[in-house]
Amino acid sequence: MERIIFHIDVNNAFLSWSALEMLKNGSKIDIRTIAAVVGGDEKKRRGVVLAKSFPAKKAGIVTGEPLYTARKKVDKLFVVQSNKEKYKEYSDKFYKVLCKYTPVIERYSIDECFMDMSGTKMMFGDPVKLAHKIKDEIYQTLGFTVNVGVANSKVCAKMASDFEKPNKVHTLFNSEIKTKLWPLAVDDLFMVGKQSSAKLHELGIKTIGDLAKADKNMLNRYFKSMGNMMHEYANGIDNSQVERPVPKNQGIGHSTTLPQDVDNIVDLKRVLRKLSDMVGVRLRKENKYATVISVQLKNNVFFTYGHQKKIVNPISSNEDIYEIACELLKSMWKGDPIRLVGLRVSDLTDKSYEQISLFEEVGKIEKRDKVQKAVDEINEKYGSNTIKSAALFNNQD
Repeated sequence: MERIIFHIDVNNAFLSWSALEMLKNGSKIDIRTIAAVVGGDEKKRRGVVLAKSFPAKKAGIVTGEPLYTARKKVDKLFVVQSNKEKYKEYSDKFYKVLCKYTPVIERYSIDECFMDMSGTKMMFGDPVKLAHKIKDEIYQTLGFTVNVGVANSKVCAKMASDFEKPNKVHTLFNSEIKTKLWPLAVDDLFMVGKQSSAKLHELGIKTIGDLAKADKNMLNRYFKSMGNMMHEYANGIDNSQVERPVPKNQGIGHSTTLPQDVDNIVDLKRVLRKLSDMVGVRLRKENKYATVISVQLKNNVFFTYGHQKKIVNPISSNEDIYEIACELLKSMWKGDPIRLVGLRVSDLTDKSYEQISLFEEVGKIEKRDKVQKAVDEINEKYGSNTIKSAALFNNQD
């Protein structure tokens, strides 16, 4: 069965949704037609441009730059405060339309989704025609436009959706990689950031085709694990599955935006240690145990990715959560600078049990839970920092 993946990306989501909300509330200004941006909270680190109109883009404003520099480029820049609650409403409506066509949907971010449409041809017919139908339905019913990428893998579907915008459907099937993907600048390849791009140019690798034909050993010397991933993506290789989301009422999570980008695993582990402690305390307060651990990373170009692990023995201790979170970090981190780290536990249960081997200590989890609860009681009584993990003070952790 041929694998068919859709990537649906809302065109300029935050600005479009803000514009629709303003017009709905009687505004005479359509911010999509003037130099306007959606910005985060300037009092915090989130005071950056989250989205920009076409006129603002023409003025040189780029996503991710501080609002104070954006204002220097336009005399009367119209700044709209981001509205997470409203964006979620529009995102949910967008997602609801997609659910009519397949249950296998991954909400990759608030404004983009992957859909696994493999095996649906008998039901919906030609996948490209279906992509056009979905695109048009979203515009006609919700009032905003999307791009749809159609391909045989997630990475190619995402690349295709980023071709000419807005309100377009593009394909990037395996048979089209050499003609459509390889001629593009290497800077355009998904997950190639500014630093990696600059290094690739130094090595004489200018196009995605150059990267696809490059020696993998050489790439790994310069980029470590990132080199292998870039080589595979350049060749359209991506076997990752479209992952359905975990039900929100079955999980506990925390995330933190870092004061500066982190590009080493030691500091990332320190962040995970603190998040594990926070999640663990909440788990035990609710007398719950987790069977799924998830880690999420957002890098310096605002790309978010994650990984999760299903475990046999339900856990609630900080140390158990931390150990698995570190495993996930090691397997998923691409070596890119990270600005946000998130940790979530889900598939919660009221009971804990162990599957043991002949060589394991019986009751290990139960003993650890008793110690952890004792620590919780002391910290709650005398302050949350009364007892800390020794690993927080270990530079080798």
